[in-house]
Amino acid sequence: MPSGQGSIRLFRFAGVDVFLHWSWFLVALFEINSRAGKYSSITWNVLEYLTLFLIVLFHEYGHALACKKVGGKATRIVLWPLGGVAYVDPPPRPGPTLWSIAAGPLVNVALLPILFVLFMIVRSMGWAKAKPNAYELVLAVLAINLVLLVFNLLPIYPLDGGQILRSLLWFVMGRARSLMVATLIGIIGAAVLILLAFRTGSVWIGIMSAFILLNCWGGLKQSVALLRLTKLPRREGFACPRCKAAPPLGNYWTCGACRTIFDIFETQAVCPYCATRFAPTPCLDCGTPNPVSEWAVPAVSTENL
Repeated sequence: MPSGQGSIRLFRFAGVDVFLHWSWFLVALFEINSRAGKYSSITWNVLEYLTLFLIVLFHEYGHALACKKVGGKATRIVLWPLGGVAYVDPPPRPGPTLWSIAAGPLVNVALLPILFVLFMIVRSMGWAKAKPNAYELVLAVLAINLVLLVFNLLPIYPLDGGQILRSLLWFVMGRARSLMVATLIGIIGAAVLILLAFRTGSVWIGIMSAFILLNCWGGLKQSVALLRLTKLPRREGFACPRCKAAPPLGNYWTCGACRTIFDIFETQAVCPYCATRFAPTPCLDCGTPNPVSEWAVPAVSTENL
């Protein structure tokens, strides 16, 4: 995934910083020039490409604002050649996660009737002959939005469709198993896309396939780690303030000063070797740090984590 490094900060809106990755300029130059014959002036190609990423930006803001609405964190969006990435951290439960992911495609759904009505208006006004460049741009924007919607809804992890499938499975299979199933389906989907890339000779489908495959592999390893974590014995009387999971029983925390591995909850967050005190204690299930004093609440079952 692209990060803030090597990116230009464009603006901040609704508490979310928007960045543009440096590689975007290289690909934009290539894509615009490769389609120079579509319009009478390359300026229209530039407008079409910028509109593509404007739609992508709306889509990513859908993710970010929905995540904030359900109590999650979303502070950054990065635009890059393969689209955009909204760095969202919803509460680690299937409902908030599902809404945070589904809100992106819903933006494209909301844009469909608007763009379709706009297209019908310009067609009725005879722009196909009177203003062919503007007519082609409106038609292209409508097509771009539809293609982005359909492609993103493919049930292939980490596309939105794959993450929506994972969130739905989370309700019945739990956090770890749902991620494992979604990534395995994603690997199959990536394999199909790789065959399609060879068949059509499309470099972009090949790059997208590699991106999907790498993310699926990372997700599969994460699901295995989560599955092992759910099988660990849990300490009663404590629960993460955010995800409500009881902490595992055993030495799983490392002192940042002397590197001693110990059980934070057994020593009240004080290293038994160097006496360094842990102010926030990170949850091994969701990663959120909180003081030990805030963990001392009745724990709930971790079966569906």
